[in-house]
Amino acid sequence: MRVGEAKKDLLARIADALDRLAPPPPAPADPLAHPAYVWRDGALVAARAFAPLPLDLLSGVDAQKAALVANSRRLAAGHAAHDVLLWGARGAGKSALVKASVGALQGEGSAIALIEVAGEQLAELPRLFEIIAGRDRAFILFIDDLGFEEGSAAPRLLRSLLEGGAEARPGNARLYVTANRRHIVSRSLAEQDDPINPRDVIDDKLALADRFGLSLGFHVCDQPTYVAMVAGYAARLGLPFDEHEAIGWATQRGSRSGRVAWQYVVELAGRMGKAL
Repeated sequence: MRVGEAKKDLLARIADALDRLAPPPPAPADPLAHPAYVWRDGALVAARAFAPLPLDLLSGVDAQKAALVANSRRLAAGHAAHDVLLWGARGAGKSALVKASVGALQGEGSAIALIEVAGEQLAELPRLFEIIAGRDRAFILFIDDLGFEEGSAAPRLLRSLLEGGAEARPGNARLYVTANRRHIVSRSLAEQDDPINPRDVIDDKLALADRFGLSLGFHVCDQPTYVAMVAGYAARLGLPFDEHEAIGWATQRGSRSGRVAWQYVVELAGRMGKAL
């Protein structure tokens, strides 16, 4: 055997050995058996820990909460429901509200589950649609913090999946998407200055956001609302807190939001030797 052929044979045997050592991919999870899933490597994987916050702990977003829960409840009941875009300030509770609404409905006995899908997996959604279509359960397909690079074809793909495409999502599923921008895709000044049909370019960008029947905005909260958030978290966990210190915590971080309020309460719990 020549030296080159011997090396190839050795490399092939090493590759085979590594394949045997690699763990097999996990078996796809039963779509009816778990409260939440992650779409990973083309398969449903049961979420290891799905522990959403109680709905009543989310303060300062009462209107958004009522609208989202009502829409999710209709979906769980098999009635007409919207795809939802939750947009706005970072840390304002968009993701927490999606998970809390699912948890609340599951607590009521509704047949509904959450499936988390990464933004870069949009092209795989038709395969997921095949798996969940016709199941005796409703599914919220949750895409968190969605954004697109300039020139990406993904916005048009998502538009097609939301409405009108040959592979549109099934009737028992709706997409819940969070984004920092109201229109998801950024509008650049260059587009607005484009002398060739600038209105058409901008309208094409905004068409994606228009596909969501329900659009919920989240904004930076004021100081009383922030303090109320801290008070709600602290009371639920039995933690005393100092209002002035809580305000100082937010000032140091340059933001008042549900996320910052929770981080302050985590700090309090840590000081008192409590686990969360």
